[in-house]
Amino acid sequence: MTAINSIKTIQDLEKATYGGWDSNSILKAYSSVTGIHQAHEGGVWAGAGSLTTPNVYNLIYGQKVWTMLNREINALSILPKQVYKQSGYRVLKTRALGGATSSFTLTDQQKIISGGVAENQAFTTEDGTGSGGYTTAAAGLSPIRPDFDVLHLSPKTVAHQFEISEVAQALGSVDDSLGDLMGVYREEIGITHAEVMNAMVLQNIGSYNAQDLTHTLTSLPKLVDSKAHLDAAQASNRVYTAHGSINARLKQLYGSTLRTSAASFLDSVVNFGADYQAASRRNLTINILNTVLRDLHVEGGSPKVMVTGYDTLQTLGELLQAQERYMGRAEIVPTVSGVKGVKGREVGFKVATYHDIPIICTKDMPNTTNSGNTSGNLSDILILDTDHIFLSVLKPTQYFESSIDSGDPFGVGKLGNRGLYRTMMELGCTFFRGQGKVTNLQ
Repeated sequence: MTAINSIKTIQDLEKATYGGWDSNSILKAYSSVTGIHQAHEGGVWAGAGSLTTPNVYNLIYGQKVWTMLNREINALSILPKQVYKQSGYRVLKTRALGGATSSFTLTDQQKIISGGVAENQAFTTEDGTGSGGYTTAAAGLSPIRPDFDVLHLSPKTVAHQFEISEVAQALGSVDDSLGDLMGVYREEIGITHAEVMNAMVLQNIGSYNAQDLTHTLTSLPKLVDSKAHLDAAQASNRVYTAHGSINARLKQLYGSTLRTSAASFLDSVVNFGADYQAASRRNLTINILNTVLRDLHVEGGSPKVMVTGYDTLQTLGELLQAQERYMGRAEIVPTVSGVKGVKGREVGFKVATYHDIPIICTKDMPNTTNSGNTSGNLSDILILDTDHIFLSVLKPTQYFESSIDSGDPFGVGKLGNRGLYRTMMELGCTFFRGQGKVTNLQ
């Protein structure tokens, strides 16, 4: 047998296994010549010509499983994780003076008298918000107050289970099989569990056509949205249809129904064009991106990352190159709960940037366009301020197993083995106007 250290190529392995032969790799059998790889093309090898002996050669598949799938979970990975500490929080939605928009808004008359008082000015009981508010008589001493609201963050449970029979697990160590079936399933279902949560946080608003999705994680496309955008989508009847009389779940967010009535603090910056008619799809332009970034800064946001699809990244790269400008490059160090990993080749990875904002691509990024346009649609672009958007984790992913092999057949309730992955968390946001989205692109 050839020494193991001399096996460097597949040819070396064949020679060591079957003995030396010439470069044509032939095997002599029954005074005939037959290619050893014939079995891989036409079933079980059985010799050649009329002198055949069936069942003398069987394919061996081995325990290694090569995945044919892209298993990335980039959207789930880039979101900061925080410990779930409470089921709700309060938000300031209107200033004591100046309105509920990003700009401090008062009339010229109100600006003059609000806070400016005469010497020895008497107090007043006018509340400054009714018909007597900001009157000259009040001289700016009307009582003023901010306006608050409450949101609740209900944790969602994501769980996946699997089972293997006692017989299948036992045979795994006997025949040509995957070996420890529970071990193989444990690894595979664990990856699938993460993939499902990644898909949940990217669930597009069109997914609410048929169901309310009340038990899934709140998605980024639903969170980063606005009443104006949802109204435009509903008016054209292109993006989603009414669930019953109104798709209430889509316009509800963290227990609030403000998106159903008027623009509010729940609205993000959404650039979608005029409407969702077939002719209203837009080409991605630098102006569109820059406008959204400008609007986000006006709203007080500080964009940290862009999330999009590979098609949109390619289009953006071609667009910049055509204008003799190029995307930058930055090294990203993944973080968990605000704690950064050590910067280095092992933990960091380089990504494209636009205005120094990293661009993270994910294969599951949806696109929102007219439903009649089935091709040529570009993925949406989410522009996130991750200081204010996060995954609030009540219980991190845990694995549970009970089996007859471990001496607990009664826990499983059958002659077999069962495993379960479970995660309890929810997507949260503390500043909606700092989040942006570009959609309706071609």
